[in-house]
Amino acid sequence: MKRSWPFLVPGVILVAAGLVWTLQGFNVLRGSSMSGSSVWATVGPIVLVVGLVLIGIAIARRRKR
Repeated sequence: MKRSWPFLVPGVILVAAGLVWTLQGFNVLRGSSMSGSSVWATVGPIVLVVGLVLIGIAIARRRKR
């Protein structure tokens, strides 16, 4: 039996963190030293995509059962 939660939980966390970092990098969320920084505008979407890939793996593993 394959479990999908070890991929789903980190995936959701990474998507949330990546979204926040992206918005801070593009200066949409202000009030942080990360706001307006091109580093976070680059790292955020990468982390977001990795999280989406993990969620996709979890969904695929769940459908195989």
